[in-house]
Amino acid sequence: MVMANNIEKARVLIVGDSGVGKTCLTHLIAHSESLTRPGWTVGCNIEVKLHEYKEGTPHQKTYFIELFDIGGSLSHRNTRGVFYTTLHGIILVHDLTNRKSQENLRDWLFEILNKDGKDIRNLSCDNTFDPEQFLGSTQLPLLVVGAKLDLSEEKRKSNQLQKIGSIAEHCGSEEIWLNCRDSRSFAAGTTDAVKLSRFFDRVIEKKNHSRELPNASSDRRKHASAEAGNKISSQFT
Repeated sequence: MVMANNIEKARVLIVGDSGVGKTCLTHLIAHSESLTRPGWTVGCNIEVKLHEYKEGTPHQKTYFIELFDIGGSLSHRNTRGVFYTTLHGIILVHDLTNRKSQENLRDWLFEILNKDGKDIRNLSCDNTFDPEQFLGSTQLPLLVVGAKLDLSEEKRKSNQLQKIGSIAEHCGSEEIWLNCRDSRSFAAGTTDAVKLSRFFDRVIEKKNHSRELPNASSDRRKHASAEAGNKISSQFT
């Protein structure tokens, strides 16, 4: 049995405009149950999900996924950058009944990647982020979630909802549409559960890759230092 204090952690940010359903989604992922009376998140709400990395393979290992549910109020955008310093994946959440909340996901991405607290909400979408930052196995994993599927049923039937040209397409990430009040949304074996599990696997791989980078950099610095030392010594021999 693995002791809790021996389980490694990876951090995922859950971001999007206020009221899109981030807190309901976070609770659903962490507890496999719906949240009947969600409140407004001020600052950050943290939940933890136990995830089996590469489940069913010889490489299976238990991890804690820390879910940072970031408050979406515009009045807090200049202070929430403190939560962006360490992350291994991002879940972008929008309201399927609110097209503007989907368009604003580009600004959320740039805000996270910017990290220096600048007011970037007035920048055009074309300048907010580089999609290549999310492509490839070593890049930052991204998952897009469209919430409130139950409220958008009539729009969906009339084909007013489209994934064409979505931010998920631009960044090469997977996308999930769901009803966060339905506790079966991530039932084992469902397509959405598989997508979420694959995303968490990529998050863990990103964490492990990031952990290896400082060691590689340190080795390069040592090698460069040794070469410089040899050059200096040769000048005096």
